[in-house]
This record gives sequence, C-alpha cells and structure tokens, in this order.
Amino acid sequence: MITTRFAPSPTGCLHLGHAYAARVAHDLARQNGGRFLVRFEDIDHTRVRPEFYEGILEDLRWLGLTWDDEPWRQLDRLDHYQMALDRLKMLGVIYPCYCTRKEIEIELANLAHAPHGPEGPLYPGTCRSLTNPPRDREPAWRLNLDMAAGLVGELTFKDQRHGRIGVDPGLLGDVILARKDIGTSYHLAVVVDDAAQQITHVTRGEDLLGSTHIHRVLQTLLDLPEPAYFHHQLILDESGQRLAKRHDALSIETLRNRGEDVWNLLP
Repeated sequence: MITTRFAPSPTGCLHLGHAYAARVAHDLARQNGGRFLVRFEDIDHTRVRPEFYEGILEDLRWLGLTWDDEPWRQLDRLDHYQMALDRLKMLGVIYPCYCTRKEIEIELANLAHAPHGPEGPLYPGTCRSLTNPPRDREPAWRLNLDMAAGLVGELTFKDQRHGRIGVDPGLLGDVILARKDIGTSYHLAVVVDDAAQQITHVTRGEDLLGSTHIHRVLQTLLDLPEPAYFHHQLILDESGQRLAKRHDALSIETLRNRGEDVWNLLP
C-alpha cells in the first residue's frame, strides 16, 4: 500500500508552498487507495511554538486534506534516534565534532580551495582525525562520508521527475547527525521515521534533492528500506525566491481570512 507523509515544522504558519507539498503527498496516497500521514518535525525545540501544532492541523482541515492515524511528534522519538546513532557508532562511520560555527567559518576562510556543495561551503573535516578532544565541550556527531561510502558501495535512488540518480555520498560533506543541543538532526530523524512509518513514497521539494544522497547512505547503513522519491517543484515568491515562513502575506491563515481560493493560486 502506498503511504506518504507531510512533515511540517511547528515553528510558524503554513504557507502556499506547504499547501502544495501537502496536496502532492495527500493526492498521491488517496488516488492510489493509500495512506497519508502527518508528522511534526519539531526536534528544533528552541523554535517550536505550541500553538503551531493545532494551527497546522487546522490549516490542513480547511484545505480539505485528511490524514490517517494520530500525527507523530519527533520530540517523542528521541530514543529511537539515539539507537540509530549508537548503531552508526558501532559501525565506526561517525565521529565527534567539537567545532563551533565561528571556528568552522575561520577555517574555511583560511583554505585556498574550500570544499563546496549545492548548499554552500562544506565542513572541512577539522575533527575527523582529532586526537586530543577538548574536555570542556559537548560534541556534535558527524558522518564520516569516506568511511560510509566504503561500506555502502554504489547506490542509486529513483525520482519521479529526474529518473534514476547515482548517489554521491560526499555531496553534502560530513553532515551533522546529532546536534549538541538536541541529540539528533533532520537527516537522521527523517530516515528513521520514514522507515518506522513504512513510508513508501517520499514527496518533498526539489531543494531537498541533495539531502536524498545522504539519506540513501543512512538507509543502507541502518538496513532501512528504500522508498521511491518525488522531488516536486517549489512555489516561489514574486522575486523568484523560495517561500519561507516570513512570507506572512502568503500564509494559509492569512489567505483563509481574506477568503482566497488557495488551490487557484497553485499550479
């Protein structure tokens, strides 16, 4: 059975881009007799606001989108992410990173040819071979892409828009899998949850296409199933920029209060 999910962060109101993403996932499931799930990606608890949980569900109801089962909250699943992290530690494919953001910026500035990926400069690997870690700092945990790539071998994933794509394990560099303050990250949590909820088709914006390379590596390391993917187009503002939660004029709540027909504003 096809199972899809919509996974907003309760850090602000839904906007037109969210409505489009939710509709794509909802319609793919419903048109195939499948299940559509809602999951709150709320691990960044410093930015989460309680009122946004129900606000998001209210917006979905108003849009006429229905979901199956009770929505999950990632903050309820931290122990599952820790178990996955422990398994990666046993495999020897992650390492502690003590760098601050400022220290990384300084090191990148001093490099003649700083490594870059689709999202900007990559972590330069400062702590990858660290022998004397500082005693006064808690570490984050990063994926050692060289070690991971050696274990997983050649990988691919299938995308509905782009076809079969070869995985580039180093595309995003040694990504953080567990932040110091929350013990996990988007990359780790999403692959663990997609497997736990038996998501068969991951639908999301094309801005996350690069992340899928890392997710396929993690799925393979953790023996998790490979879903199908559909990285759909993004809804842009008048200047051609991706919509963000700062676009209050295009929030579903604002459009609802103005009596707008949201679906007529979308492709």
